[in-house]
Amino acid sequence: MPSSADRGNRPTERPEPVTPAFLRDWPLPEPSGSKHDKGDVLVIGGARRTPGAAMLAGISALRVGAGRLTIAVGESTSTAVAVAIPESGVAGLAETSAGAVLGSGLSAIEDELTSASVILAGPGLDDPVQAAALIRTLAHLAPADTPIILDAYALGPLRKEQDARERLAGRLMLTPNTTEAEFLLGRDAGDLADDAAEIAEQYGAVVNLMDIVAEPGGRRWQITTGPVGLATSGSGDVLAGALAGIRARGAEPAQAACWAGYLHAAAGDRLAARVGPVGFLAREVLEELPSLLAELG
Repeated sequence: MPSSADRGNRPTERPEPVTPAFLRDWPLPEPSGSKHDKGDVLVIGGARRTPGAAMLAGISALRVGAGRLTIAVGESTSTAVAVAIPESGVAGLAETSAGAVLGSGLSAIEDELTSASVILAGPGLDDPVQAAALIRTLAHLAPADTPIILDAYALGPLRKEQDARERLAGRLMLTPNTTEAEFLLGRDAGDLADDAAEIAEQYGAVVNLMDIVAEPGGRRWQITTGPVGLATSGSGDVLAGALAGIRARGAEPAQAACWAGYLHAAAGDRLAARVGPVGFLAREVLEELPSLLAELG
């Protein structure tokens, strides 16, 4: 299948549909070797009130085949997170008095920043000022060739962080919802496919906006499935984690976004059929990912 860079030079009127046949024609790298060969994922997030978001994202990365996981959360919750997820290394980050992760306090995880295959920042952050500081710090501390995924509160400040944007452009992946897309665009949301393409071009990033994937250059894809029940607390964290895990395995950015988006949506379909169209939980989406990945592989 042509590389995403080649396809990106040929914009289309409509997004290309992502189907099982499409994904089988764009296979993921085969997992082999040690856990490090399958990729090291670092998730940064988890304020005192919301450590579960970082936990969901981290477990999702493992469920799609990443080999090693480190979760960096506020120090007041780090021990509980380590007990809850024995498969993960856990680092405690400095906090504000209100329990927000201190954006300038990433020195405690400099080794993890250096060794990570992919860094996902945002799940469970809850303070926009500290999130902006975290983006600035991350842009300076993360190695220049490390892919960076920004989600949730890490997205809102990005528009105003010009220096960080320039440092991160070309290796960014963004997972906004429609509200976050409006922050990134500086205007009201419009057509999802056009908005995603505009964000991709403006930030030099691959973008997963709802059911649309876009990359710089104009290429767009659309996930063809997914129930309304996926609009539930924690679901976006599962998607972001799946994206990080697949990217860590060696998939190219747009490929990782298409695979993660489809797996997330198809997992929702299965739960909608078994549990009900609404009312299933984000943690249940996690359980469907490995079997779906095997079926599509």
